[in-house]
Amino acid sequence: MQNSHHDVVIVGAGPVGLATARMLGQKGHDVVVVERWPEPYPLPRAVHFDDEIGRVFQSMELTEEIKAVTEPVPDFYEWRNAAGEALLRIDWSGTGPNGWPTANFFSQPQLEQVLASALDSMSSVALVRGADVIDIEEHADHVVVSACDTEVVKPGEIAATTQVSRTFTARYVIGCDGANSFVRSRMGVEMEDQGFFFDWLIVDTIPVDRVAWSPMNWQLCDPVRPTTIVSGGPTRRRWEFMRLPGEDPVALGTTETAWKLLGAWGRTPENTRLERHAMYTFAARWADKWSRGRLAIAGDAAHQMPPFAGQGMCSGLRDAANLTWKLDRVLRGVSEPALLETYTSERSLHLQHAIAMSVELGKVICVLDPEQAAQRDERMIAGGADPAKVLPVTARPVLGSGVVLAGCDLGGTLAPQFAVEVERSPQLLDTATGSGAVLLLASDQPAEQVLDALARQSLAGIDITVKSIAATGDPDLRDFTGEWTRWFETNSVAAVLIRPDHYIYGAAPQVNEAAALVDEYASCLRADTAAVPATGAA
Repeated sequence: MQNSHHDVVIVGAGPVGLATARMLGQKGHDVVVVERWPEPYPLPRAVHFDDEIGRVFQSMELTEEIKAVTEPVPDFYEWRNAAGEALLRIDWSGTGPNGWPTANFFSQPQLEQVLASALDSMSSVALVRGADVIDIEEHADHVVVSACDTEVVKPGEIAATTQVSRTFTARYVIGCDGANSFVRSRMGVEMEDQGFFFDWLIVDTIPVDRVAWSPMNWQLCDPVRPTTIVSGGPTRRRWEFMRLPGEDPVALGTTETAWKLLGAWGRTPENTRLERHAMYTFAARWADKWSRGRLAIAGDAAHQMPPFAGQGMCSGLRDAANLTWKLDRVLRGVSEPALLETYTSERSLHLQHAIAMSVELGKVICVLDPEQAAQRDERMIAGGADPAKVLPVTARPVLGSGVVLAGCDLGGTLAPQFAVEVERSPQLLDTATGSGAVLLLASDQPAEQVLDALARQSLAGIDITVKSIAATGDPDLRDFTGEWTRWFETNSVAAVLIRPDHYIYGAAPQVNEAAALVDEYASCLRADTAAVPATGAA
């Protein structure tokens, strides 16, 4: 029996598990990823990430590798009715506020290969495949994870066994092990369920002919059968067909049915390779607690949502970014484990926005009654297919209470990543400032000259990079596009403190209030923090 000791054991080697390992490994922590399947799953699943998640990949130092396997959207995302009339049009072209293309499509096996290869280059991170976790024992200062060697009976199935072949000892365990998470079951947490269930047939293809897909991504809102047609990444296309009432899900999920449905779109075995077809039940639910003791969960282990907003994997990678910077501090002993309590409070509220948005979109798309569909079409056409006019209003995506300055409108929102210039070299903000927390000051002088002695003392011992930004003068970062200047003016602030996960802790209207802002942030992170409540004022 093999036994090994680590800082963190991550259960599950999907995108979220691999990304979590990469982020912790970048901080020098000893991490092992334990995956039940002996080989990577070779077929598509997730296909989309937004500009925020591109920024997360950038923080993992994988910008070029990720861009090499993704397809940015050159146009718009459109919904059409059965008559072909536009019901909704969302501009997905260009660059988003995070410095990456607004929408990106990929094939999950290729993306996972990028992440797995990145782990191979890290001496402090190991990936163990073919090890099925069957027990977790939590102790006062460590966790013991027991696994057995995976015995594959046939594709998609493994043999049931309880013979422990290896154990892993760690300070913390993170479950990135999917909707049926073993780690979540060991935590004993409950799931909040929204009761939103629809069955859809997902069909992934590789066209072998040359077709101009315009728009690249669109939704057919036809009550006869709602259908989604999107990119599946470079050279790939995906169709999603809603199961109708009374249809046998087994019969719908056959190869014959997949080809029959694709035939209506001109796709045949002569011009298309069928890569995968599978039935999915879309659900909307989340765990009521995402960390407990030395165990935590992320990704599908913590939540599931309908795919209509393309935020499933995105939300899991947000989990990873939020959890890892806090766990890094705890592992280094500069913050108490109580800091991890903010993981649930912050991410759960933000996640519920993504789920609510996905559900509301689904309610519009999944209309099967012809009369209701006609009323929907009339309303959306009258609104000019403008998202601001025709989509349901949902809450602003903002973090819940935690390491967030209460009373600050910007607190808990995502900071942009506009380009800046350093020594005449254009760079995205995160490249210019590096990893960790960042204090940005709207000033045309170097930050060292702007900050007084009290402010510099407040920064001592805290992992914060301080930079000034202005379009003119002698700032640390030159705002050569004017976007940062407009952002500071629009929000009526002169100092903003951005956390390591790119979310804003808080902001202040005057540069001379930066020291107080840093002090508030430090109070949320110091060792005697209990429940780490949101405190302070803008």
